[in-house]
Amino acid sequence: MFLYKNKIVITGGSGRFGYKLKKVKNKYKLLFPNKRELNILNLKTIKKYLKSQKPKYLIHMAGLSRPMILHEKKINKSIDLNIIGTANVTKVCYELGIKLIYFSTSAVYPGTKGNYKENDPLLPSNNYSRSKLGGECCVQMYNNSLILRVCMTEKPFLHKKAFCDFKTNFIFHEEVVNFIFKLINKKGVINVGGQSQTVYNFAKKYNPKIKKTFAKYFMGAKYPLNPSMNIKKLNKIIK
Repeated sequence: MFLYKNKIVITGGSGRFGYKLKKVKNKYKLLFPNKRELNILNLKTIKKYLKSQKPKYLIHMAGLSRPMILHEKKINKSIDLNIIGTANVTKVCYELGIKLIYFSTSAVYPGTKGNYKENDPLLPSNNYSRSKLGGECCVQMYNNSLILRVCMTEKPFLHKKAFCDFKTNFIFHEEVVNFIFKLINKKGVINVGGQSQTVYNFAKKYNPKIKKTFAKYFMGAKYPLNPSMNIKKLNKIIK
């Protein structure tokens, strides 16, 4: 099947990150199909759309994310969108030879010691991260793929308080957009985020008036508070 080298199909393009991606000027032609054109729960629509457009790449971001409580209350929906939907996309990309880039999350790591490398053991702590790991398992079966374990957030930081006991790698959507096209020809797994620090320290740089709060009060004393990642692999690529 002939594929157009400059075409990238993006699922989930109506989301927050997709909105930023639409504004970027680059050498690629970005396609943002709506649910009617490409429904990740319908193999026929996926195959029909990709056969007609013949992209070289597909960036898969469609799925269920926030609010997190949905993954506890609506397990079927979480499984359908994040696991079965990803499996469907993977199957068609494999059949047509399309490079698949999957947006996963840093939450797939155990979150107890931090500084996690891409080949460290995984242990999700909630249904959201379990559903994303389920998607990863499908994607890893396809050699022509890339999994990005991303830790990003909106700009400006939306909250008036920030966790001072939760360490992570927050980076703004805009920053990820700036280097996503440097990553798409890579394969395997890449941690994507910024400097490892508490959410409070991250937010304070942009809002000096932000107040401290504690994740352990909201998530419980046993909830893992350090899912921070090692991003050396990322930095070698983008610098």
